[in-house]
Amino acid sequence: MLSIPELIRKKRDGGALTDEDVRTFIQAVTQKTIQDCQTGAMLMAIWQKGMINTEIVTLTREMMSSGEVLSWPKEWAGLVVDKHSTGGVGDKVSLVLAPALAACGCKVPMISGRGLAHTGGTLDKLESIPGFNINQSAAQILEILTSVGCCIVGQTELLVPADRVLYALRDATSTVDSLPLITGSIISKKGAESLTALVLDVKFGRAALYKDLDSAKELAQSLVSVGNGLGIRTGAVLSCMDGTIGRCVGNSLEVMESLETLKGRGPDDLMELVTTLGGLLLLMTGLVSDQSEGRKKISDAVIGGAALSKFQAMMEAQGVANETARSLCSAHTEDYSALRRSEHQRELKSPADGVVLDVDGLVLAEVLHKLGAGRSMAGEPVNHSVGAELLVSVGQRVKKGVSWLRLHYESPAPTPDQIHRLEKALTLGTDNARTQQKQTLVKELLLPR
Repeated sequence: MLSIPELIRKKRDGGALTDEDVRTFIQAVTQKTIQDCQTGAMLMAIWQKGMINTEIVTLTREMMSSGEVLSWPKEWAGLVVDKHSTGGVGDKVSLVLAPALAACGCKVPMISGRGLAHTGGTLDKLESIPGFNINQSAAQILEILTSVGCCIVGQTELLVPADRVLYALRDATSTVDSLPLITGSIISKKGAESLTALVLDVKFGRAALYKDLDSAKELAQSLVSVGNGLGIRTGAVLSCMDGTIGRCVGNSLEVMESLETLKGRGPDDLMELVTTLGGLLLLMTGLVSDQSEGRKKISDAVIGGAALSKFQAMMEAQGVANETARSLCSAHTEDYSALRRSEHQRELKSPADGVVLDVDGLVLAEVLHKLGAGRSMAGEPVNHSVGAELLVSVGQRVKKGVSWLRLHYESPAPTPDQIHRLEKALTLGTDNARTQQKQTLVKELLLPR
């Protein structure tokens, strides 16, 4: 068995690590018998030299096995599913998709993350609901899945401890963007959920980690290959992330828009992602015979109210008071009665007549992040009430002086420079062919082999 310095040298010099080499490294990380500087050196060697597919599969399996692996009743065989998104602006898909899948007969143990930098986190959104508890033990997760069919929780201390160590050091060593390390981190956590099927929403564009389709596709292919290599039926959707998903950005506002969607009044782009990802999962579990049937089944669960009932039951099972959950899910509720409203709102006006050609989602997210909607370091608090509502959509004709954005803020107030940046995020033009066509976010599907 090679020593840690020998393993680092082997990878540094471009060698492929054996299964035993990878196991030695991950066990040393988990058992804390390796120095941080050595872990950092190995991460940098992996970043520089890359890994072949068999190495990534082994790395992912060893990370997954470094802690507790969830197990399910035999009668759930074939029904346990989840989705992962690489992060976007206004990405509230999980809040609608998890209960929709549960309404279609799936079991969804969704382990989600918090927001960092300009991308929002599902857990932060849910914590804007008073009483919602994202900390659930494996026994509690089993109980909630038995009674409701879905839960959305944080990563427990016992799940994939190796990833927690590596993730922190990747940030410190500038190795966050390593394809093998991204793949290992994402798939190990999903593997620990003992899934039948997994769908990945890999985003590309101005407001995504990957700016172009080709680099996003490379990540998607790596994730799909390794997921399938671990025995999880894994597929991916490549979707465009230039603007925002839906019209709301910010934690409380996104919960409100999710509830509107679950009441059958959701925006088309959000529903496109929900039905595409959900339809693909239903196909992979064999609950439907083709994608269009899957999309319809998910859509019916949302439009017909079955998904809303599941969301209400999930809220109650995760600590939300019955009357709060019922109020949020009732048809005519005033959402601010239960969710925090920001102290100040300000509307930005259109500078001219024209057609909305574009709204830069990255600018919107970056300004909101500075106003307190996001965090720069893990563990920082967020202000759930800070956010923005888009009052126009791409392709819409607007008049000069009409409000196009409503900003929700507390302290700090937006600076003149931030307001200027937001004003520049709107692009107006004349009619053109691009705005006449229905814009779709989903560009490509990668199905499991």
